[in-house]
Amino acid sequence: MLVSELFSVTQIKFKDFYFYWYERGQEGSGIVTSDGKGAHHFRQHKGQGLVSTIFKDDDLQKLSGVVGLGHNRYSTAGGLDPNNTQPFVVHTRHGPLAVAHNGQLINAAELRTTVLDRGVGLSTHSDSELIIQILSLTPPRGEKRGPDWPARIRHLVEATPTAYSLALMFEDKIYGVRDPFGVRPLCIGKLVPIQDSNECENSNSPTKVLGWILSSESCSFQSIGATFYREVMPGEIIEISPKGIRTLDIVPRPKTTHHSKYICTDNDDNHSKSDIEDIPPAFCIFEYVYFARPDSKFEGQQVYAVRQRCGKQLAIEAFIEADVISSIPESATPAALGYALQSGIPFAEVLCKNRYVGRSFILPDTRSRQLAVAKKFGVITENLFGKRVILVDDSIVRGNTVGPIIKLLRNAGAKEVHLRIASPPIKYPCYMGINIPTMNELIANKTDLEKLAEFVGADTLIYLTIEGLVKAVQEGAKPTTKNSAIGHCTACLDSKYPCHVDLEW
Repeated sequence: MLVSELFSVTQIKFKDFYFYWYERGQEGSGIVTSDGKGAHHFRQHKGQGLVSTIFKDDDLQKLSGVVGLGHNRYSTAGGLDPNNTQPFVVHTRHGPLAVAHNGQLINAAELRTTVLDRGVGLSTHSDSELIIQILSLTPPRGEKRGPDWPARIRHLVEATPTAYSLALMFEDKIYGVRDPFGVRPLCIGKLVPIQDSNECENSNSPTKVLGWILSSESCSFQSIGATFYREVMPGEIIEISPKGIRTLDIVPRPKTTHHSKYICTDNDDNHSKSDIEDIPPAFCIFEYVYFARPDSKFEGQQVYAVRQRCGKQLAIEAFIEADVISSIPESATPAALGYALQSGIPFAEVLCKNRYVGRSFILPDTRSRQLAVAKKFGVITENLFGKRVILVDDSIVRGNTVGPIIKLLRNAGAKEVHLRIASPPIKYPCYMGINIPTMNELIANKTDLEKLAEFVGADTLIYLTIEGLVKAVQEGAKPTTKNSAIGHCTACLDSKYPCHVDLEW
């Protein structure tokens, strides 16, 4: 079963078990399956483009086995080279190994040098190949009886502190891991019989478990009759096997020297062991702002509710008199509704989205993004003609989208257009899995607010503050365990990265 093009869930039945890997992207997809223990070969099918164009019924029928791994590609490192399509497969002396990876290694250049110095050749520029090569190495303390995958994975996690979630497949097992800072999301779903799939997610009633799912987001679960079980904890290594699911290890966060105040306030390099363990995680705050689907859950709260709180906070910080509030659909709609609830100004749709056009932000180049905007929206003239419009968007990154949209509204008769952004200005590149590679691409670095409003054609433009965003996010957030803390990476907003690294901007 294949559902959705950008947020795809691939379900394949392998005898009595179901294994899933859910990923986000639209540039390429792949599935790898295996017969389990003793298998000398993997079956795989990969391609570039959307899921529906890559996988036909005949292709899926050939992917038989007892365990499987899939991936949809959103490129950060490695670009559009088809060789970078995942999952990656390598043949170790213990048998074939497959890896699917979400994120970007902050010390990839150092790791690449390490691998090359060992005489290992690399065939791609993808971070995922570095991961699979490091996992293929015998861990520092050696192995007594075959491959010690928990030790190998721990060695990888200690070698690169962030930012990734990944799954690896060996024989009849899948191992899942989230980096110690928890920058990129990873959650676990439980596949249950269809008649039980509508039960409360927190129900303790006994239910037959058909299988376990690893997913970047929980929004994938309901469409396949699964329920949300829990998030993988930062630094946690889990094992999924025919016997079920279990935690193998939890790797603590390393000592850091460069913190956001929303992550850790202690800048002393001489941490004690307990100080190091008390460093909070650094979950990517941009997941809440834009990247995640609104029906997904992180940190015990739904993304939709967080975005609505952002809109309410924005109305408190940046109120202006207007006749109607609207949004640039669809990710900004919850924030616009929150602004309307807080301000008392009615909400109405002024833009009609073409649902057959993919996300313009995650397209790989500027020209593709600009062409997508022209195809993406129509105007609902009756809702805005002669009116003062507050237009809410979730963010402005490169500035390629909002200017043409405001021009559409003015041409359709809007009297005024006031732009309100439900996140702070994005000023710094992300080196942790979102494609914002250079400061020069970010519109917030090119001009001040007044000139930026003029540039995009708005009467006024105001962003949500960093403090306002963090307040909206953390108001409903719950720690993954009783004794753990809550923390968020705001590096793209304030340049405070959770790990020290030599960055070239």
